[in-house]
Amino acid sequence: MRTRLIRIGNSRGVRIPKAIVEAAGLDASLRMRIVDAGLLLERVEDDPRAGWAEAARELVDRGDHGLLDDPVPTVFDESEWEWE
Repeated sequence: MRTRLIRIGNSRGVRIPKAIVEAAGLDASLRMRIVDAGLLLERVEDDPRAGWAEAARELVDRGDHGLLDDPVPTVFDESEWEWE
């Protein structure tokens, strides 16, 4: 399908036919990035933490705790914390 850029104020836009929006499963939030062939629009996950659980499991499987620095005990840890 061919289309044209249209003026929207100082910007440009592209009208996307409803059938294409529905077929691609697009919603109000999209990610836009430049690729070798031009411009790519992608769906954005509604859950900003999507994939975090799987990433954490992969860290554990690699034996990586995922922290940049080793934990350092605080004064609270050393003097006030009590194990039951």
